[in-house]
Amino acid sequence: ERKAWLRLIRAPGLGAHALRELLDRFGSACAVADRIRYDAASSAAPAVTRDWFARPDEAALAADHDWLAQSGHHLLTWLDVDYPACLREAPRPPMALFIRGDPGLLWQPQIAIVGSRNPSAGGRDNAEAFAAALARGGFTIISGMASGVDAAAHEGALKAVAPTIAVVGAGPDVVYPPANAALAERIAATGALVSEFPPGTPPRPAHFPQRNRIIAGLSLGVLVVEAALRSGSLITARLATEAGREVFALPGSIHNPLARGCHRLIRDGAKLVETAGEIVDELRPLALQLGERLRATLADLSVSVSGPVTSTSDPDCGRTQDRLADPDYRRLWDALGYEAMSVDTLTARTGLTAQEISSMLLLMELDGLITVGANGRYGRAVRKAE
Repeated sequence: ERKAWLRLIRAPGLGAHALRELLDRFGSACAVADRIRYDAASSAAPAVTRDWFARPDEAALAADHDWLAQSGHHLLTWLDVDYPACLREAPRPPMALFIRGDPGLLWQPQIAIVGSRNPSAGGRDNAEAFAAALARGGFTIISGMASGVDAAAHEGALKAVAPTIAVVGAGPDVVYPPANAALAERIAATGALVSEFPPGTPPRPAHFPQRNRIIAGLSLGVLVVEAALRSGSLITARLATEAGREVFALPGSIHNPLARGCHRLIRDGAKLVETAGEIVDELRPLALQLGERLRATLADLSVSVSGPVTSTSDPDCGRTQDRLADPDYRRLWDALGYEAMSVDTLTARTGLTAQEISSMLLLMELDGLITVGANGRYGRAVRKAE
């Protein structure tokens, strides 16, 4: 099946839409590949695709197999049950992704941070600061590893000791721009490098809008930090809108040409934000929905990080014990009761800062450990046994 997938990915003339229709009709990559090669009429594949299957580039296919044979290298396909739900529902999703790092991160609640390749010093600082704050708030930062705002966003997440995802416009083994080679290694070590292009694919101008649709599709929302009126970041924002995702923009000086793209987005309906907390509050319900879908998927696979899948609303389950092994989380858990209470009350009881508590509460909420009332007060989730 993997061999068939690699042939389909490299076959010319076979776009994602056509391949998806063939997969829907025939059920597997092997079946589609056999139809193209031996039953051209039923496959309806163009001549260039059939010719390639008759005489494939065996050297390129061997290189793909060699890349996938390396530790930490993965191929995630449309037919895999763990294909990320957000991306599956986006317009024009890719049929396969090459991943260097942790493919499970693609299921985490993600916020894209994008912007100018040549930002102002303030724009770079804002990208890094927002990324660090959002990462500490429980969100995974995703961007395109370009120079400028993208790189600053990845750096912010890494400085917060959090994983980050880079979607690239070349093969997963090609670093672009080359100056970001060290950053790419750091991202892959704890996060993920993602590409829909097979190994060895060079960066081309047409690849970057394609990359942007993946960034928009994987994320719950997109934050634009600085962008000119003609900017790839505005393309990402538009793609996010088409995918039904939230778009946020930082306002700037009317004298800064790199603020004009953000101001246009705000005029067109993007949410003006000044703090990371505003984004967290806006996306928390979507993150919880994604968490429920992940738990359902894990239940279907009968897979869990720490043994059999159990309800995370039970404080005795493995995930609870892992979370509460941290002294700060245990202190916060002990301070919580089944009656709802405010962050101010929890701050007084624990001695933790409001920012620390807000971040911890989001992760505990995602784990199903706590409930949040309409008035923004928190309490322990009720156990089934109770």
